[in-house]
Amino acid sequence: MGSASRGESVRAAAALRPRDDDALRAELRRIVGELAVPVAFGGVVRSDAVLKLSEFVGTRTRGLHGLLVAPASGLGGRVVALGRPAGVADYATARSISHDYDRMVVGEGIRSVVAVPVVVRGQARAVLYAAGRTEPVGDRATEVVARAAARLSTEFAIRDEVDRRMRMARAAAAPTGSADLAEGIRDIHAELRGFAGGVADPALRRGLVGLSERLAALVSGEHAAEPTVTLSPRELDVLAQVALGCSNIEAAERLSLQPETVKSYLRGAMRKLDAGTRHQAVVNARRLRLLP
Repeated sequence: MGSASRGESVRAAAALRPRDDDALRAELRRIVGELAVPVAFGGVVRSDAVLKLSEFVGTRTRGLHGLLVAPASGLGGRVVALGRPAGVADYATARSISHDYDRMVVGEGIRSVVAVPVVVRGQARAVLYAAGRTEPVGDRATEVVARAAARLSTEFAIRDEVDRRMRMARAAAAPTGSADLAEGIRDIHAELRGFAGGVADPALRRGLVGLSERLAALVSGEHAAEPTVTLSPRELDVLAQVALGCSNIEAAERLSLQPETVKSYLRGAMRKLDAGTRHQAVVNARRLRLLP
């Protein structure tokens, strides 16, 4: 593989990872919808432990937009440092936090606020806030925002694992060319589908399945045949494991299914793909860009 092709593969792989800010914004909207609070906002914690506020729902001014919150400063810096939720019923008079950002917060008309960190492997990666202008946000707000933070923590951890495995695949492919890269991506594809099957949140599950489909298209290339066969999600999950060389028993263990169930899904996939063998089913699925 030439240097230009490798560069294109690296850029394409990087494009597979959605922006963390986009996931954060979606959770903020969900918080506002569930709590009916007037304001929700948040941001991602940078590598230097500084929190940058970037996503907002319901704000009236731009005072908080782009604000950099230093470690241990204000409410956000405090929860980053502690790694756990915190809140104040009356921001202007609260003694538990520093008041480095009073002008921005009070200027927005915020009275009460709760902040919850998104913690991944013991490190705060983002912070979500829910705020009220007149009424205290209350304990339920902490619970709702904490659930949102937990969903983001799971999603960020999965994205990190995808990134790690993509780096491993590129490193393995560097000395030997594109075959190893393709094999690495196929392994990631199968693991992504396995992750998706165990995720309860529908939006996150759809996102993971979408990532797996983009991986399949990345390896298949622009000139592959357009899919003319539709496999069920479980049929595709089983076929992805078979493509890695797994037996029915191994596929069942990986997917938390019974071996007989795996056989049933495999038979269905083979029938739809007009394949007489497991191997031919994988070949036909790759030709149709259903598998990488």
